[in-house]
Amino acid sequence: MDYNRITSITDPLFADMYELLKTVFPPEEVLAFDLWKEPLEDPSIRVFVAVHEGEVVGTTEYRYYKDLNVGMTDFTIIGREGIGVGRFLATKRAADLQALAQENNKQMAGMFAEIYDPYRVDDHGFGGVKPMDPFVRREVLSHLGYKRLNFPYVHPSWQLDGTAVSGLDLCFMPADYEQTELNASLIATFLKTYYAVLPEKPDAWVEMIEQLDAKESVELLAI
Repeated sequence: MDYNRITSITDPLFADMYELLKTVFPPEEVLAFDLWKEPLEDPSIRVFVAVHEGEVVGTTEYRYYKDLNVGMTDFTIIGREGIGVGRFLATKRAADLQALAQENNKQMAGMFAEIYDPYRVDDHGFGGVKPMDPFVRREVLSHLGYKRLNFPYVHPSWQLDGTAVSGLDLCFMPADYEQTELNASLIATFLKTYYAVLPEKPDAWVEMIEQLDAKESVELLAI
């Protein structure tokens, strides 16, 4: 299996990857095809696909924030079962992020990820791919060391219409699994930076950020 980086929408592998995105995620989570041009050309955004026998069988997007010393897993898609796509992507991603942190002369403090809450989201088929089922994904991410940040979470829609998307938890995988809380200012700064690209922010998101700004820390709970 090969781990190939995508840096252009003209790469034939990107078209295959985009089909995976549309198959697995609901429309409000998928950026329009043409709008991927700038993100793919951004050196700080790392988009990779797993290629098995010439076919894109998985993909992951992530980034490392030097100033905050944290990572963010934008998404991970397993497109085929039974060939170890999930482990392959997780292992390759972890090695790449550790290398980026070392270039920054640091050990990465941890990584954020948005995770669907299956008890609140039951109308997404996620392409019928069982490893993408929210119950399965939460269990896998729990095993990886992710914890749920204890606050009501929404994010702006990637359809650029300013609506609030709910049904997810913001989670964090601390370098030290025994860590029980995270600085609220770090969370707010991260979210402001991460969603700066979206011009329209729903009121619910703005209120959430204001509440984070007023706190000192947020509890980390088991998923």
